Amino acid sequence: MKQAWLAALLVLGTTPAMADDAADAKAYQKSRAAVADLTRIVAPSGIQESYKTAIGGIDQWLYVRGQDKANPIILFVHGGPAAPVIPTAWQFQRPIEEYFTVVNWDQRGAGLTYRDNAPEKVAGTLTVARYVEDTIEVAEHLRKKYGKAKVILMAHSWGTVPAMGAALKRPDLFYGYVGLGQVISTRENERISFDYALAQAQKLGNQEALKDLQSIAPYPGQAPITRERIITARKWPQHYGGLSAYRSESTYYYGGPRLSPDYLPEDVQTIDQGNLFTLGRLLPEFVTVDYSRVATFPVPVVMFLGRHDYTTPTAPTEAWLRQVKAPYKQAVWFEHSAHMIPWEEPGKTLVSLLRYVRPLADGKLPD
Repeated sequence: MKQAWLAALLVLGTTPAMADDAADAKAYQKSRAAVADLTRIVAPSGIQESYKTAIGGIDQWLYVRGQDKANPIILFVHGGPAAPVIPTAWQFQRPIEEYFTVVNWDQRGAGLTYRDNAPEKVAGTLTVARYVEDTIEVAEHLRKKYGKAKVILMAHSWGTVPAMGAALKRPDLFYGYVGLGQVISTRENERISFDYALAQAQKLGNQEALKDLQSIAPYPGQAPITRERIITARKWPQHYGGLSAYRSESTYYYGGPRLSPDYLPEDVQTIDQGNLFTLGRLLPEFVTVDYSRVATFPVPVVMFLGRHDYTTPTAPTEAWLRQVKAPYKQAVWFEHSAHMIPWEEPGKTLVSLLRYVRPLADGKLPD
């Protein structure tokens, strides 16, 4: 926490050299308050709500923001598993809220939903099918509460797994589907990601990386993809810019929740706790995910593709999008992004949503 306070002091423009803990804490709170004030919805037509509601037999947290309640709703299904976007939405979402009402949701086992439910009540429910049903229930809740005929379904990384399942099962709920860091085949993603890291390590003579990667080779191979193997496999592709383009680290993202106006400082720890709680339980099923045989998709589909994404590599998504039949389909390339598209290219994210997605809510196909 000391490190976070010092970072907050720098944001405020004060000098931390002589600051004591009390001053650090005060500056930290002022930093969070400044972010809260910047992101506060003040338009009379707007909406800013944070609440929990019963979804799938447990209380789950929703975070609803927009400058005009008449705008179409985006339901954003976060990645992970258990990587809630609520505590970092302040970094990129505000411009989107001028044209859409954005609903973020802490899934079961994630963030505030993890905090407010006894682990023993939730542990046995951590299945892909349950997350699919949760996504459907959230969409139905939003339609009813906010008087909308349908919502736009948008998902990132792990979240694309239950979101695609929901779109396939209940297309009547959705104007369209937007995938970022799309998972089509988990095993194929892991293979491509590993091969990229190995090639980079060999090219640059990184002996530490080579030792790590060779310790789990062949990967994924026929051995089980355990939590330990997948962590090792992800470390080096991300080091070589496969999570955030041109960056070996993503401090902006991992440190972002500390300044969140929507997570108390003590809530930030639920992010790692939720990840530990969910990943091991979901992993055996997650690694079997394969949507490559889905030949027909029932709603318009738009894929946002990071050119440098080696966390969920784009090749399987490209191949799937070429062959799938859908009412409308579009690939949008983000040339300066890897896996974290809205954070890395927020301007193009907004422009692309307006060009390719907003017309769908108006009953039109984009040009």
